[in-house]
Amino acid sequence: MLILGIETATLAAGCAIGGHEGVLAAAHCTRGRRHAETLVPSIEFICAQAQIDLAEISVIAVDLGPGLFTGLRVGIATAKALAHALAIPMIGVASLDLLAFPVRYTSRLIAAAIDARRGELYFAFYRQVPGGIQRIGDHRIGSPEDLASELLASGEEVLLVGDGAHRYHEVFDGIAKIELADLGVAHPSASALVQLAHAQALREQFRPPDAMEPIYLRRPDAEVNWSTREQR
Repeated sequence: MLILGIETATLAAGCAIGGHEGVLAAAHCTRGRRHAETLVPSIEFICAQAQIDLAEISVIAVDLGPGLFTGLRVGIATAKALAHALAIPMIGVASLDLLAFPVRYTSRLIAAAIDARRGELYFAFYRQVPGGIQRIGDHRIGSPEDLASELLASGEEVLLVGDGAHRYHEVFDGIAKIELADLGVAHPSASALVQLAHAQALREQFRPPDAMEPIYLRRPDAEVNWSTREQR
């Protein structure tokens, strides 16, 4: 079983191919908001590198967010189009899960935080469990100060990961028991997406393309701006 993973929730768009042998090929590109320009060429590149034809793909996995609205739309639309064309099922994984997965070996509480713009963060908490991680509670949105207050109140040692944590690092700097993870794991990973999707595929947790919906924790900026104009 071969899985194509598509990840576009943040500025770092990526894709990967893998299966029971692990990740065979992956590509990531951080070029602002050029997801639509870079995604398809990246998919073609990793297929060539892995010497795999798209017809050999069995499952399409995609990051459902939360994240940048434009990026999510590009990624999910591309994933759905490929799944329809190949007549294969899909698997969706949340972006914050993908952030927490690479640092799963820590015994500390994991806080994953993605920059949500407008001075806010998308965030969620995780703990290590046998074989991976487990999310504690729902995905949420709030200010960096909101997250810092919750981490302080927990009294636990915390590993904070994500581009949102780095953007607002001054809010967390100097707080005892909170360590900021490296920039190398600051974005959701397409390789992690393939790994998590493979575990779901073994349990046959597939979904049809039409059932794939992005995780939006607030309205898109365009809708907010239009509403503001109407009120004026």
